[in-house]
Amino acid sequence: MAVNTILLDLTVDPQKIVEKNGLKSAVQDVLSKFIPELKEVYTSDFQGGGTLYTFTAVRDSFITVRAFTKGVISINIEYYREDSDEPLLSFEKSRSLDVQLRFALSATRSKLFPPIRRGARFDVYLNSSDERILEYDIDAVVFEEQSPYQKVQIVHSKSLGNLLVLDELQNLSERDLIYTETLMQRGKEDYAGKEIVILGGGDGALLYELLKEKPKFVTMLELDEVVIRACREHLRGCCGDILDQLEGLNYKIVIDDCVKSLDQMIAEGKKVDYVFGDLTDIPVSVTPQGEVWDFIRLILNKAMQVIKPSGKYLTHGNGVSSPKSLAMFEDQLRNLQIPVDFTRDTAFVPSFLEDWVFYQVWPKLVN
Repeated sequence: MAVNTILLDLTVDPQKIVEKNGLKSAVQDVLSKFIPELKEVYTSDFQGGGTLYTFTAVRDSFITVRAFTKGVISINIEYYREDSDEPLLSFEKSRSLDVQLRFALSATRSKLFPPIRRGARFDVYLNSSDERILEYDIDAVVFEEQSPYQKVQIVHSKSLGNLLVLDELQNLSERDLIYTETLMQRGKEDYAGKEIVILGGGDGALLYELLKEKPKFVTMLELDEVVIRACREHLRGCCGDILDQLEGLNYKIVIDDCVKSLDQMIAEGKKVDYVFGDLTDIPVSVTPQGEVWDFIRLILNKAMQVIKPSGKYLTHGNGVSSPKSLAMFEDQLRNLQIPVDFTRDTAFVPSFLEDWVFYQVWPKLVN
């Protein structure tokens, strides 16, 4: 059940808007062929020009028609639909409505959008890294809980399988092996016999894949127990059975603040071969200021203190469509307490619906 909003816009000769000759009747005549019981409710002229027409119709639908003086007409058709209801306008009828309006108004162009669903039991809209709206084929919420740190959801998608969503942002789906493999640079890095620390990684996917590479030991530091529990139950296509036990022969999962654990490692002088930053994404912001940027700098500086001279820090960044944020992150890398070199790699991640950037960072060799 949801409020469905069908959006349609047309471009016409501006004179049609100014003169209004037959404009309302043309639109009303076409709409009434597709939406029964259409009744005019209100008409208003705007001070700067243009007109607003509103109508009601069958199934408590409400239609607004806004004519702008520049020659654009926007039509919004809004109604409530239960899951079992037939749509007010099927896909075929919506397309026919578009064609007939274009003909009746002699429009030079038109654009019809599929119904936008608001107020539904589960949200099918998530955002790209640069804040574009993405619509997913989500048909169920299989887990939802507010942890002390974030809203944790696992939703089911017809094409992606189960998908982890944290604070309304997509994190990992069962079709996203490429994400984990690019993060760990599978085939490019040799993890056999190496000591590894994962900062975050609560979905278990990185730990699961790393253990296939025969490392000496992997320590995973995840703050949110709810994420681990949700993924253990509902994201096994990514983590397998690795989250069933918090400790194994060559791994240990520590549910605690990774900053505290890094401080302890620094105090003890412990060094490892690889540190993975599987925490927050690079923020999309105007400047590298604020709490999240401060946290990123803190993690980078502490992580580099526990990496061996031959070791690496591997992390995810953001989408290629956010180049300014990526550039700001690279500026942070150039100004760490320990000088570093870095490279970057990209991969198309199915659940993100965009190319994602991953970084490989290592201590700069001193001559």
